Amino acid sequence: MFDVSREEITEGSLPRALVLLSTPLVAQYFVVVIQQVVDVFWVGRLGENAVAAVGLVLPLVGLAMVPSHISTVGSQVLVSQRVGADDSGAARRVAVNAAVVGFVLQVVAFVLVFLFASDVVGLLGASEAVVPLAVTYLTVYVAGSIPSGVSDALEGGFVGSGDSRAALYVNVTAVVVNAVLDPFLILDTVFGSDLLGVGLGIFGAALASALGFTTGLLLAATMAFRGNYTFSLSRADVSFDRGDVRELVGVGGPSAGQNTARQVARLLVIAIVSFVSGAAGLAAYTVGARIATVAFVPAQGLGQAATSVVGQNLGARKPERAQTAAWLAVGIAAVGLGLVGAVQWFFPATIALLFVPEITPRGLELSTAYLQILAVGYWALGVIYTIEAGFNGAGRTRVSMVSTMLQYWLVRLPIAAVGALVLSYGVFAVFWGVTISNVVAALGLCGYFWYATRGGMLDRAADDAAG
Repeated sequence: MFDVSREEITEGSLPRALVLLSTPLVAQYFVVVIQQVVDVFWVGRLGENAVAAVGLVLPLVGLAMVPSHISTVGSQVLVSQRVGADDSGAARRVAVNAAVVGFVLQVVAFVLVFLFASDVVGLLGASEAVVPLAVTYLTVYVAGSIPSGVSDALEGGFVGSGDSRAALYVNVTAVVVNAVLDPFLILDTVFGSDLLGVGLGIFGAALASALGFTTGLLLAATMAFRGNYTFSLSRADVSFDRGDVRELVGVGGPSAGQNTARQVARLLVIAIVSFVSGAAGLAAYTVGARIATVAFVPAQGLGQAATSVVGQNLGARKPERAQTAAWLAVGIAAVGLGLVGAVQWFFPATIALLFVPEITPRGLELSTAYLQILAVGYWALGVIYTIEAGFNGAGRTRVSMVSTMLQYWLVRLPIAAVGALVLSYGVFAVFWGVTISNVVAALGLCGYFWYATRGGMLDRAADDAAG
Protein backbone atom coordinates (compact mmCIF):
# COMPACT_ATOMS: atom_id res chain seq x y z
CA MET A 1 0.00 0.00 0.00
CA PHE A 2 2.83 2.40 0.88
CA ASP A 3 5.17 1.48 -1.95
CA VAL A 4 5.90 4.55 -4.08
CA SER A 5 7.30 3.90 -7.54
CA ARG A 6 9.87 6.07 -9.32
CA GLU A 7 7.15 7.20 -11.75
CA GLU A 8 4.81 8.28 -8.93
CA ILE A 9 7.57 10.30 -7.28
CA THR A 10 8.76 12.01 -10.45
CA GLU A 11 5.46 12.38 -12.33
CA GLY A 12 2.46 11.80 -10.02
CA SER A 13 0.83 13.84 -7.26
CA LEU A 14 3.46 15.28 -4.91
CA PRO A 15 1.16 15.44 -1.85
CA ARG A 16 0.24 11.79 -2.41
CA ALA A 17 3.87 10.75 -2.84
CA LEU A 18 4.92 12.60 0.33
CA VAL A 19 2.05 11.16 2.37
CA LEU A 20 2.53 7.58 1.17
CA LEU A 21 6.28 7.66 1.63
CA SER A 22 6.24 9.51 4.96
CA THR A 23 3.44 7.56 6.66
CA PRO A 24 5.54 4.46 7.39
CA LEU A 25 8.46 6.72 8.32
CA VAL A 26 6.34 8.69 10.78
CA ALA A 27 5.13 5.42 12.24
CA GLN A 28 8.75 4.24 12.36
CA TYR A 29 9.89 7.34 14.22
CA PHE A 30 6.99 7.06 16.62
CA VAL A 31 8.08 3.52 17.31
CA VAL A 32 11.66 4.68 17.96
CA VAL A 33 10.39 7.41 20.26
CA ILE A 34 8.18 4.93 22.07
CA GLN A 35 11.36 3.00 22.80
CA GLN A 36 12.93 6.11 24.34
CA VAL A 37 9.77 6.98 26.25
CA VAL A 38 9.44 3.42 27.55
CA ASP A 39 13.04 3.55 28.77
CA VAL A 40 12.39 6.78 30.69
CA PHE A 41 9.09 5.40 32.02
CA TRP A 42 10.72 2.31 33.54
CA VAL A 43 13.93 4.06 34.58
CA GLY A 44 11.70 6.62 36.30
CA ARG A 45 10.64 3.81 38.64
CA LEU A 46 14.24 3.73 39.88
CA GLY A 47 14.07 7.37 41.02
CA GLU A 48 15.14 10.88 40.04
CA ASN A 49 18.87 10.06 40.09
CA ALA A 50 18.43 7.32 37.49
CA VAL A 51 16.47 9.66 35.20
CA ALA A 52 19.13 12.34 35.72
CA ALA A 53 21.84 9.82 34.74
CA VAL A 54 20.11 9.02 31.45
CA GLY A 55 19.63 12.73 30.73
CA LEU A 56 23.25 13.48 31.58
CA VAL A 57 24.63 11.15 28.89
CA LEU A 58 22.04 11.73 26.16
CA PRO A 59 24.42 14.00 24.19
CA LEU A 60 27.26 11.48 24.67
CA VAL A 61 25.00 8.74 23.31
CA GLY A 62 24.21 11.05 20.39
CA LEU A 63 27.92 11.69 19.80
CA ALA A 64 28.65 7.97 19.79
CA MET A 65 25.92 7.47 17.18
CA VAL A 66 27.24 10.26 14.93
CA PRO A 67 29.34 7.93 12.71
CA SER A 68 26.19 6.11 11.63
CA HIS A 69 24.89 9.35 10.11
CA ILE A 70 27.62 9.18 7.49
CA SER A 71 26.39 5.83 6.23
CA THR A 72 22.67 6.44 6.75
CA VAL A 73 22.41 9.87 5.10
CA GLY A 74 24.91 8.94 2.41
CA SER A 75 23.00 5.75 1.63
CA GLN A 76 19.60 7.45 1.34
CA VAL A 77 20.76 10.43 -0.71
CA LEU A 78 22.93 8.48 -3.17
CA VAL A 79 20.46 5.60 -3.54
CA SER A 80 17.59 8.02 -4.24
CA GLN A 81 19.61 9.90 -6.87
CA ARG A 82 20.77 6.72 -8.60
CA VAL A 83 17.29 5.23 -8.59
CA GLY A 84 16.01 8.50 -10.05
CA ALA A 85 18.67 8.18 -12.77
CA ASP A 86 17.52 4.57 -13.36
CA ASP A 87 20.81 2.97 -12.24
CA SER A 88 19.61 0.33 -9.77
CA GLY A 89 22.88 -1.61 -9.77
CA ALA A 90 24.85 1.39 -8.55
CA ALA A 91 22.14 2.08 -5.95
CA ARG A 92 22.43 -1.42 -4.47
CA ARG A 93 26.22 -1.25 -4.36
CA VAL A 94 26.10 2.04 -2.45
CA ALA A 95 23.87 0.52 0.25
CA VAL A 96 26.26 -2.39 0.77
CA ASN A 97 29.25 -0.10 1.14
CA ALA A 98 27.26 2.12 3.49
CA ALA A 99 26.59 -0.87 5.75
CA VAL A 100 30.32 -1.65 5.89
CA VAL A 101 31.17 1.96 6.69
CA GLY A 102 28.49 2.04 9.40
CA PHE A 103 29.84 -1.09 11.07
CA VAL A 104 33.49 0.02 11.11
CA LEU A 105 32.76 3.52 12.40
CA GLN A 106 30.46 2.33 15.19
CA VAL A 107 33.06 -0.19 16.40
CA VAL A 108 35.56 2.67 16.67
CA ALA A 109 32.99 4.76 18.57
CA PHE A 110 32.38 1.93 21.07
CA VAL A 111 36.09 1.46 21.73
CA LEU A 112 36.46 5.18 22.51
CA VAL A 113 33.46 5.13 24.85
CA PHE A 114 34.72 2.00 26.62
CA LEU A 115 38.10 3.64 27.25
CA PHE A 116 37.07 7.17 28.18
CA ALA A 117 33.45 7.14 29.40
CA SER A 118 34.29 7.48 33.09
CA ASP A 119 36.63 10.41 32.53
CA VAL A 120 34.22 12.34 30.31
CA VAL A 121 31.12 11.79 32.44
CA GLY A 122 33.06 12.82 35.54
CA LEU A 123 33.63 16.26 34.02
CA LEU A 124 29.92 17.07 33.71
CA GLY A 125 29.40 18.13 37.32
CA ALA A 126 26.89 15.48 38.40
CA SER A 127 26.68 14.08 41.93
CA GLU A 128 28.51 10.93 43.02
CA ALA A 129 25.19 9.06 42.98
CA VAL A 130 24.51 9.92 39.33
CA VAL A 131 27.93 9.44 37.68
CA PRO A 132 28.28 5.60 37.94
CA LEU A 133 24.73 5.12 36.69
CA ALA A 134 25.46 7.37 33.72
CA VAL A 135 28.68 5.55 32.79
CA THR A 136 26.95 2.16 32.89
CA TYR A 137 24.06 3.28 30.70
CA LEU A 138 26.35 4.97 28.17
CA THR A 139 28.75 2.03 27.74
CA VAL A 140 26.12 -0.67 27.29
CA TYR A 141 23.91 1.44 25.02
CA VAL A 142 26.78 2.33 22.68
CA ALA A 143 27.69 -1.36 22.40
CA GLY A 144 24.23 -1.78 20.91
CA SER A 145 24.95 1.00 18.41
CA ILE A 146 27.18 -1.34 16.39
CA PRO A 147 24.32 -3.42 14.91
CA SER A 148 22.21 -0.27 14.79
CA GLY A 149 24.76 1.45 12.50
CA VAL A 150 24.58 -1.38 9.97
CA SER A 151 20.80 -1.58 10.16
CA ASP A 152 20.39 2.17 9.63
CA ALA A 153 22.53 2.05 6.48
CA LEU A 154 20.33 -0.69 5.01
CA GLU A 155 17.21 1.26 5.97
CA GLY A 156 18.63 4.28 4.12
CA GLY A 157 18.79 2.11 1.00
CA PHE A 158 15.17 1.05 1.36
CA VAL A 159 13.90 4.60 1.94
CA GLY A 160 16.04 6.08 -0.83
CA SER A 161 14.52 3.63 -3.30
CA GLY A 162 10.97 4.63 -2.30
CA ASP A 163 10.20 1.70 0.04
CA SER A 164 9.72 3.05 3.57
CA ARG A 165 7.83 -0.01 4.86
CA ALA A 166 11.00 -2.00 5.50
CA ALA A 167 12.40 0.68 7.83
CA LEU A 168 9.10 0.62 9.72
CA TYR A 169 9.19 -3.15 10.15
CA VAL A 170 12.79 -3.07 11.37
CA ASN A 171 12.14 -0.40 13.96
CA VAL A 172 8.87 -1.90 15.18
CA THR A 173 10.68 -5.17 15.79
CA ALA A 174 13.55 -3.48 17.65
CA VAL A 175 11.22 -1.47 19.84
CA VAL A 176 8.90 -4.35 20.66
CA VAL A 177 11.90 -6.39 21.83
CA ASN A 178 13.15 -3.43 23.89
CA ALA A 179 9.75 -2.59 25.38
CA VAL A 180 9.03 -6.19 26.37
CA LEU A 181 12.44 -6.70 27.97
CA ASP A 182 12.65 -3.34 29.80
CA PRO A 183 10.57 -4.07 32.94
CA PHE A 184 11.99 -7.57 33.34
CA LEU A 185 15.62 -6.46 33.02
CA ILE A 186 15.29 -3.20 35.00
CA LEU A 187 13.08 -4.06 37.98
CA ASP A 188 13.27 -6.60 40.81
CA THR A 189 9.51 -7.13 40.81
CA VAL A 190 7.25 -7.25 37.74
CA PHE A 191 3.48 -7.75 37.94
CA GLY A 192 3.82 -8.35 41.68
CA SER A 193 6.26 -11.24 41.31
CA ASP A 194 9.93 -11.11 42.30
CA LEU A 195 10.53 -14.19 40.14
CA LEU A 196 10.06 -12.26 36.89
CA GLY A 197 12.37 -9.30 37.50
CA VAL A 198 16.11 -9.63 36.95
CA GLY A 199 16.74 -6.32 38.72
CA LEU A 200 19.66 -5.04 36.63
CA GLY A 201 18.54 -1.43 37.03
CA ILE A 202 19.93 1.08 34.56
CA PHE A 203 22.23 -1.61 33.09
CA GLY A 204 19.09 -3.55 32.18
CA ALA A 205 17.58 -0.53 30.42
CA ALA A 206 20.61 -0.16 28.16
CA LEU A 207 20.87 -3.91 27.60
CA ALA A 208 17.23 -4.08 26.45
CA SER A 209 17.97 -1.37 23.88
CA ALA A 210 21.08 -3.18 22.63
CA LEU A 211 19.16 -6.44 22.20
CA GLY A 212 16.45 -4.58 20.32
CA PHE A 213 18.99 -3.06 17.92
CA THR A 214 20.50 -6.49 17.26
CA THR A 215 17.13 -8.01 16.46
CA GLY A 216 16.38 -5.11 14.11
CA LEU A 217 19.60 -5.71 12.19
CA LEU A 218 18.81 -9.39 11.71
CA LEU A 219 15.43 -8.47 10.23
CA ALA A 220 16.88 -5.72 8.01
CA ALA A 221 19.48 -8.08 6.54
CA THR A 222 16.87 -10.78 5.99
CA MET A 223 14.55 -8.41 4.10
CA ALA A 224 17.38 -6.93 2.04
CA PHE A 225 18.57 -10.30 0.76
CA ARG A 226 15.17 -11.98 0.36
CA GLY A 227 14.40 -9.97 -2.76
CA ASN A 228 10.69 -9.43 -2.01
CA TYR A 229 10.91 -5.65 -1.63
CA THR A 230 11.40 -2.71 -3.97
CA PHE A 231 15.00 -2.54 -2.83
CA SER A 232 16.79 -5.90 -2.61
CA LEU A 233 20.36 -7.15 -2.55
CA SER A 234 22.18 -10.24 -3.75
CA ARG A 235 25.64 -11.69 -3.20
CA ALA A 236 26.75 -10.07 -6.44
CA ASP A 237 26.12 -6.65 -4.86
CA VAL A 238 28.47 -7.37 -1.96
CA SER A 239 31.64 -5.68 -3.14
CA PHE A 240 33.85 -2.96 -1.71
CA ASP A 241 34.17 0.17 -3.83
CA ARG A 242 36.45 3.01 -2.79
CA GLY A 243 34.61 5.43 -5.04
CA ASP A 244 31.33 4.68 -3.29
CA VAL A 245 32.96 5.12 0.11
CA ARG A 246 34.36 8.51 -0.90
CA GLU A 247 30.93 9.61 -2.09
CA LEU A 248 29.28 8.32 1.08
CA VAL A 249 31.70 10.26 3.23
CA GLY A 250 31.36 13.34 1.03
CA VAL A 251 27.56 13.34 1.30
CA GLY A 252 27.16 11.94 4.81
CA GLY A 253 30.19 13.61 6.37
CA PRO A 254 28.58 17.04 6.73
CA SER A 255 25.57 15.40 8.37
CA ALA A 256 27.91 13.72 10.84
CA GLY A 257 29.56 17.10 11.43
CA GLN A 258 26.15 18.63 11.93
CA ASN A 259 25.23 16.09 14.57
CA THR A 260 28.61 16.37 16.24
CA ALA A 261 28.18 20.13 16.61
CA ARG A 262 24.66 19.59 17.92
CA GLN A 263 25.61 16.95 20.48
CA VAL A 264 28.69 18.75 21.81
CA ALA A 265 26.62 21.89 22.32
CA ARG A 266 23.93 19.83 24.05
CA LEU A 267 26.61 18.33 26.26
CA LEU A 268 27.74 21.78 27.36
CA VAL A 269 24.14 22.85 27.90
CA ILE A 270 23.50 19.81 30.08
CA ALA A 271 26.65 20.60 32.05
CA ILE A 272 25.19 24.05 32.71
CA VAL A 273 21.88 22.50 33.77
CA SER A 274 23.71 20.13 36.12
CA PHE A 275 25.74 22.98 37.61
CA VAL A 276 22.85 25.39 38.26
CA SER A 277 20.01 23.01 39.18
CA GLY A 278 21.35 19.52 39.99
CA ALA A 279 19.33 16.32 39.63
CA ALA A 280 15.99 18.15 39.55
CA GLY A 281 17.04 20.22 36.53
CA LEU A 282 18.55 17.20 34.77
CA ALA A 283 15.34 15.22 35.29
CA ALA A 284 13.29 18.13 33.89
CA TYR A 285 15.60 18.48 30.90
CA THR A 286 15.38 14.73 30.23
CA VAL A 287 11.58 14.65 30.38
CA GLY A 288 11.37 17.69 28.10
CA ALA A 289 13.85 16.24 25.60
CA ARG A 290 11.98 12.94 25.38
CA ILE A 291 8.58 14.56 24.97
CA ALA A 292 9.94 16.96 22.35
CA THR A 293 11.20 13.93 20.47
CA VAL A 294 7.64 12.59 20.38
CA ALA A 295 6.37 15.94 19.13
CA PHE A 296 8.69 16.34 16.16
CA VAL A 297 8.44 12.74 14.99
CA PRO A 298 6.03 13.64 12.15
CA ALA A 299 8.46 16.29 10.90
CA GLN A 300 11.35 13.80 10.95
CA GLY A 301 9.37 11.28 8.91
CA LEU A 302 8.12 13.91 6.50
CA GLY A 303 11.62 15.34 6.14
CA GLN A 304 13.13 11.95 5.35
CA ALA A 305 10.40 11.28 2.79
CA ALA A 306 10.96 14.71 1.24
CA THR A 307 14.70 13.96 0.94
CA SER A 308 13.92 10.92 -1.20
CA VAL A 309 11.30 12.78 -3.27
CA VAL A 310 13.65 15.71 -3.88
CA GLY A 311 16.57 13.39 -4.70
CA GLN A 312 14.62 11.27 -7.19
CA ASN A 313 13.14 14.31 -8.95
CA LEU A 314 16.59 15.82 -9.28
CA GLY A 315 17.86 12.53 -10.69
CA ALA A 316 15.01 12.73 -13.21
CA ARG A 317 15.99 16.33 -14.09
CA LYS A 318 12.90 17.97 -12.54
CA PRO A 319 14.28 20.69 -10.23
CA GLU A 320 11.08 22.75 -10.09
CA ARG A 321 9.13 19.72 -8.92
CA ALA A 322 11.82 19.05 -6.29
CA GLN A 323 11.49 22.62 -5.02
CA THR A 324 7.71 22.33 -4.78
CA ALA A 325 8.04 19.11 -2.77
CA ALA A 326 10.36 20.78 -0.25
CA TRP A 327 8.06 23.77 0.39
CA LEU A 328 5.01 21.53 0.59
CA ALA A 329 6.67 19.46 3.32
CA VAL A 330 7.61 22.62 5.24
CA GLY A 331 4.03 23.90 5.27
CA ILE A 332 2.58 20.60 6.46
CA ALA A 333 5.17 20.22 9.24
CA ALA A 334 4.82 23.78 10.55
CA VAL A 335 1.05 23.57 10.90
CA GLY A 336 1.11 20.05 12.36
CA LEU A 337 3.70 20.75 15.05
CA GLY A 338 2.08 24.06 15.92
CA LEU A 339 -1.05 22.14 16.86
CA VAL A 340 0.97 19.62 18.89
CA GLY A 341 2.59 22.49 20.81
CA ALA A 342 -0.81 23.93 21.66
CA VAL A 343 -1.86 20.65 23.27
CA GLN A 344 1.37 20.33 25.28
CA TRP A 345 1.02 23.87 26.62
CA PHE A 346 -2.13 22.93 28.56
CA PHE A 347 -1.03 19.61 30.13
CA PRO A 348 2.66 19.87 31.13
CA ALA A 349 2.38 18.68 34.76
CA THR A 350 0.35 15.63 33.80
CA ILE A 351 2.99 14.63 31.26
CA ALA A 352 5.86 15.07 33.73
CA LEU A 353 4.19 13.00 36.47
CA LEU A 354 3.41 10.24 34.01
CA PHE A 355 7.11 9.68 33.38
CA VAL A 356 8.58 10.33 36.82
CA PRO A 357 5.92 9.63 39.49
CA GLU A 358 8.40 10.15 42.35
CA ILE A 359 9.77 13.42 41.01
CA THR A 360 10.52 16.09 43.61
CA PRO A 361 8.38 19.27 43.79
CA ARG A 362 11.27 21.28 42.36
CA GLY A 363 11.71 18.76 39.57
CA LEU A 364 8.01 18.97 38.73
CA GLU A 365 8.11 22.76 38.70
CA LEU A 366 11.05 22.79 36.28
CA SER A 367 9.59 20.05 34.07
CA THR A 368 6.30 21.91 33.72
CA ALA A 369 8.06 25.14 32.78
CA TYR A 370 10.32 23.47 30.23
CA LEU A 371 7.50 21.62 28.51
CA GLN A 372 5.57 24.88 28.05
CA ILE A 373 8.61 26.79 26.79
CA LEU A 374 9.38 24.00 24.30
CA ALA A 375 5.78 24.04 23.03
CA VAL A 376 6.11 27.66 21.91
CA GLY A 377 8.73 26.72 19.31
CA TYR A 378 7.45 23.38 18.05
CA TRP A 379 6.40 24.83 14.68
CA ALA A 380 10.03 25.84 14.13
CA LEU A 381 11.23 22.27 14.74
CA GLY A 382 8.87 21.13 12.00
CA VAL A 383 10.28 23.70 9.59
CA ILE A 384 13.92 22.79 10.35
CA TYR A 385 13.54 19.07 9.67
CA THR A 386 11.65 19.56 6.42
CA ILE A 387 13.50 22.49 4.84
CA GLU A 388 16.77 20.62 5.44
CA ALA A 389 15.33 17.88 3.19
CA GLY A 390 15.47 20.30 0.27
CA PHE A 391 19.22 20.78 0.78
CA ASN A 392 19.95 17.13 1.64
CA GLY A 393 18.07 15.77 -1.36
CA ALA A 394 20.26 17.98 -3.55
CA GLY A 395 23.38 16.60 -1.89
CA ARG A 396 23.96 19.96 -0.11
CA THR A 397 24.21 18.39 3.34
CA ARG A 398 26.87 20.94 4.31
CA VAL A 399 24.17 23.62 4.57
CA SER A 400 22.40 21.72 7.34
CA MET A 401 25.73 21.26 9.12
CA VAL A 402 26.52 24.99 9.07
CA SER A 403 22.98 25.87 10.13
CA THR A 404 23.16 23.51 13.08
CA MET A 405 26.52 24.92 14.21
CA LEU A 406 25.11 28.44 14.13
CA GLN A 407 21.89 27.35 15.84
CA TYR A 408 23.65 25.68 18.74
CA TRP A 409 26.92 27.57 19.06
CA LEU A 410 25.95 31.11 18.08
CA VAL A 411 22.45 31.19 19.63
CA ARG A 412 21.58 28.37 22.06
CA LEU A 413 24.81 27.96 24.00
CA PRO A 414 25.53 31.69 24.49
CA ILE A 415 21.97 32.34 25.71
CA ALA A 416 22.20 29.39 28.11
CA ALA A 417 25.66 30.25 29.43
CA VAL A 418 25.23 34.00 29.78
CA GLY A 419 21.67 33.80 31.05
CA ALA A 420 22.30 31.06 33.60
CA LEU A 421 25.82 31.83 34.79
CA VAL A 422 26.20 35.60 34.32
CA LEU A 423 22.70 37.07 34.52
CA SER A 424 21.56 34.56 37.18
CA TYR A 425 18.39 33.44 35.39
CA GLY A 426 19.34 29.86 36.24
CA VAL A 427 18.04 26.90 34.30
CA PHE A 428 15.23 28.95 32.74
CA ALA A 429 17.83 30.66 30.54
CA VAL A 430 18.74 27.22 29.20
CA PHE A 431 15.10 26.38 28.51
CA TRP A 432 14.48 29.60 26.59
CA GLY A 433 17.78 29.25 24.76
CA VAL A 434 16.52 25.99 23.24
CA THR A 435 13.30 27.50 21.88
CA ILE A 436 14.84 30.76 20.65
CA SER A 437 17.58 28.89 18.77
CA ASN A 438 14.99 26.67 17.07
CA VAL A 439 13.02 29.69 15.82
CA VAL A 440 16.14 31.48 14.55
CA ALA A 441 17.32 28.35 12.70
CA ALA A 442 13.93 27.79 11.05
CA LEU A 443 13.70 31.34 9.72
CA GLY A 444 17.33 31.36 8.57
CA LEU A 445 17.07 28.05 6.69
CA CYS A 446 13.88 29.08 4.91
CA GLY A 447 15.44 32.37 3.84
CA TYR A 448 18.57 30.68 2.53
CA PHE A 449 16.64 27.95 0.67
CA TRP A 450 14.59 30.62 -1.10
CA TYR A 451 17.79 32.48 -2.01
CA ALA A 452 19.66 29.34 -3.12
CA THR A 453 16.86 28.05 -5.34
CA ARG A 454 16.58 31.41 -7.07
CA GLY A 455 20.31 31.12 -7.70
CA GLY A 456 19.95 27.78 -9.50
CA MET A 457 21.02 25.35 -6.73
CA LEU A 458 18.49 22.68 -7.71
CA ASP A 459 19.20 23.06 -11.43
CA ARG A 460 22.88 22.38 -10.84
CA ALA A 461 22.06 19.46 -8.54
CA ALA A 462 19.79 17.96 -11.21
CA ASP A 463 22.61 18.16 -13.77
CA ASP A 464 25.04 16.50 -11.35
CA ALA A 465 22.63 13.74 -10.30
CA ALA A 466 21.55 12.86 -13.84
CA GLY A 467 24.99 13.16 -15.35
